[in-house]
Amino acid sequence: MTNLARTPKQIGAVIQRTRKGHGWSQSELAERAGLRQATISDIERGESPAKIDTLLSVLGALDLEFRIGARSKWSQQEVEDLA
Repeated sequence: MTNLARTPKQIGAVIQRTRKGHGWSQSELAERAGLRQATISDIERGESPAKIDTLLSVLGALDLEFRIGARSKWSQQEVEDLA
């Protein structure tokens, strides 16, 4: 499954949805990523900026990868509907 995220809130939503799909608490994901539970909470809320290495640790713990590609022509509402 491919998830499209263009904002910190959308990235957080993908991370939260995937974490819950694994049946993990924020604490369990934090332990697997070598981070604090509060950091996972911040990322999932998308309210404060996260360092790229922190995001990569979380994505790795969830067996997700970060990809960069040309921006699709979807409207902002269509992208928000994905989150």
